[in-house]
Amino acid sequence: MATNGRAKGENAAGHEPEYDKLETTPLVGEPRDLLAGERSSDGPEIDLALSGTVFFDIVLTGLVAPPASGTEVDAEGMGSCPGGVANLAVAASRLGLRTAVAAAFGEDVYGDFCWETLSEQEMVDLGASRRIPDWHSPFTVSLAYRGDRSMVTHEHPSPLPLEEMARGLPRARAAFISLGADADVPEWALEQSANGAKLFADVGWDDSQRWPESVLEQLRHCHAFMPNAIEAMSYTRTGSPASALAALTEYVPIAVVTDGPRGALAVDQLTDESAEVDGLVMDAIDTTGAGDVFGASFIVGTLAGWPLEQRLRFANLCAALSVQHTGGSLSAPGWADIATWWVRVHSGSRAAERRLAEEYGFLSDLVPMPWRPTDRRRASATIGLRH
Repeated sequence: MATNGRAKGENAAGHEPEYDKLETTPLVGEPRDLLAGERSSDGPEIDLALSGTVFFDIVLTGLVAPPASGTEVDAEGMGSCPGGVANLAVAASRLGLRTAVAAAFGEDVYGDFCWETLSEQEMVDLGASRRIPDWHSPFTVSLAYRGDRSMVTHEHPSPLPLEEMARGLPRARAAFISLGADADVPEWALEQSANGAKLFADVGWDDSQRWPESVLEQLRHCHAFMPNAIEAMSYTRTGSPASALAALTEYVPIAVVTDGPRGALAVDQLTDESAEVDGLVMDAIDTTGAGDVFGASFIVGTLAGWPLEQRLRFANLCAALSVQHTGGSLSAPGWADIATWWVRVHSGSRAAERRLAEEYGFLSDLVPMPWRPTDRRRASATIGLRH
């Protein structure tokens, strides 16, 4: 995959690249398998199964405001990457989960790019996915500004139903689904659940503003539910994230409500734990995919058997690190990014750093202090360029 800017990332003087704040990319580090001790020849072939739409995303960052009608504005940074279901798939894979996706890919240059990025760079299993001839790959342009973003999307329905492709997913430890009012839990996910997979779910924005209770009734099939605060309050008809969380415990064993920079709160009735943690505020370049990164990180911690508070803190950290980079999927942190943050915090002397070092002390076991990440960065995905 090529880098943005000069060939092989060198500056004009041939020195090490100077990464612009708006186009930096996550570090490359050694892969880490948190579930290595649980793997066996007769166990699940993969850790996380996903099915959905993969979009080709172009993300423009550093806008002061979106363009008004008939005007043009400058974007200080840009990136392109697989989006949609790829956001969670890449985030999970970078944290060491064996991840498989069932999705349709066009046989156009956008489809080529997304397929190569996921399978070759991000090590996502695409055995259940299909290339569709004479079909336009789904496409999204995202405009990031003032800590938020707006999106424009163009897509055609896949000629090959997702449900049909998803039946080809290997047996998994966990599966992720997005609930909606127009359909029940997909059959492929129910089959995965019957074979022992834990179903994790979130929910999309309801454009109709009806927020039907039928969506919550689908949670009877699920292991965990991870909506954001607005979605949780809307579906439960409550006035605060805490009240929404209490209502959700009537539907699902593990309920999590995310509240952006304010943090997250959760109840795990299987372990009799409840927890609430503060968010981590970092300079945001692009918030696209932060919720997916949170979800993937929480799944990692749950499959690894961590305490609930640790799962929330880890997911908050990963989501916060992701907003410092451009793009949804390719902004997801890996262990090198986590190590870099932890080394800086652990060695800090300010009161805020000492507090974080105490709260995130569990990272000492996950990221040993003698280990240092490489200074090599992942390639920024820019379509059309080749070394």
